[in-house]
Amino acid sequence: MSDSSRIHFGTDGIRGKVGEPPITPDFVMKLGWAAGRVLAPLGGGRVLIGKDTRISGYMFESALEAGLSAAGVDILLLGPMPTPGIAYLTRTFRAQAGVVISASHNPYDDNGIKFFGSNGMKLPDEVEAAIEEALEAPLVTVPSAHLGKAHRIDDAAGRYIEFCKSTIGTGSHLSGLKIVVDCAHGATYGIAPSVFEELGAEVVAIGIEPDGLNINAERGATHPSVLRDEVIARGADLGIALDGDGDRVILVDHVGEIVDGDEILFVIAREHQKKNKLNGSVVGTQMSNLGLERALRTLGLDLKRAKVGDRYVLEMMQSGGWRLGGESSGHIICLDLTTTGDGIVSALQVIEAMIVTGQSLHTLKAGIQKFPQRLVNVRLPRAIEVHTEPRVQKAVREAEAALRDRGRVLLRPSGTEPLVRVMVEGPEGGEVDRLAEWLAGVVDETIRSLAA
Repeated sequence: MSDSSRIHFGTDGIRGKVGEPPITPDFVMKLGWAAGRVLAPLGGGRVLIGKDTRISGYMFESALEAGLSAAGVDILLLGPMPTPGIAYLTRTFRAQAGVVISASHNPYDDNGIKFFGSNGMKLPDEVEAAIEEALEAPLVTVPSAHLGKAHRIDDAAGRYIEFCKSTIGTGSHLSGLKIVVDCAHGATYGIAPSVFEELGAEVVAIGIEPDGLNINAERGATHPSVLRDEVIARGADLGIALDGDGDRVILVDHVGEIVDGDEILFVIAREHQKKNKLNGSVVGTQMSNLGLERALRTLGLDLKRAKVGDRYVLEMMQSGGWRLGGESSGHIICLDLTTTGDGIVSALQVIEAMIVTGQSLHTLKAGIQKFPQRLVNVRLPRAIEVHTEPRVQKAVREAEAALRDRGRVLLRPSGTEPLVRVMVEGPEGGEVDRLAEWLAGVVDETIRSLAA
């Protein structure tokens, strides 16, 4: 199933505004039933359900539970749990699937559903296609004797905490480090501080008071300024900002500089390359900074660029046999350790690099010199493939000619919003800004003429 033929599934499950189709209780119940039919076709299987801290999570948890039970599938309820924790526990419980109720870094009034297969990885296209097909069939409940049963897993958080701790060397002790951890009032609020504390760090935890409405609100990976202020005020060695479901991480070094996914990838890659763990390449995306590509080259590594979306990063990693990949936004996948983006595990890899080298994060990230990059979003009134228009293509060629081989130009439609993203990257910030604004203007004018 191609992206263009998806009815409900996007690049990261199904997501939208709560109460608006498809994010409604009746649809989610039907989705649970359809998933149960596809993932455990003979019934009697087990499916895990975890969620973040949104108020709507209770409603959708009950709806999924009802649908799965009607399909004859047993349910294991994890409660609030980071997305990567659900992926890990799906594998360790030998479940048929794991279901995540989360809209990741979105505000509280959004929500979504995404699935992991029994291997702890996101479902392949053909399985999502089968679930979409099953959604078209009438919901038929199995006989009462075969209804699925629900059980709550009380030690889910403890299991995942131990897993996270196991991802760094047994000799790596965090004593002497002061760390500020921002949990975005999300799914990591009861887990992330414990991981770092149990490894010996002094932890200042913020964003750990979820009320169902404040997830990601001026906190976490999408709003690192509060963390930056706290790191400086506390004299901390680093800050860790997670997003609402814990699969993304942005760091702050001890001088208050924000460290994004490209810089995190570089720091991890340098240490993993020393251990010959990378098989020659690291996977990024079309948006990965040119500075990352050049910094990796100094390590003897190539940067492979996938389409934007951690789903596509993982697909390229698997097809090429590569073990490290990620996005500028902070989705980092360490495939030798886990099966999906994991903010806590990624942060631990950076901290281990600090411990092994005896260097600060500020020093470690100095090995990558990022190029100025400007991203301008141009709104689409309807589906228009504006990047194929001759006027736009001519403007792109002119911008590329101005940059010569010193930078990059990229136009791409957003996978989640009605936008065209115009990105220009080069060595001089002023030139980059000028070209990005000019090119975005051409795109906007072309859209207006086509929509007239």
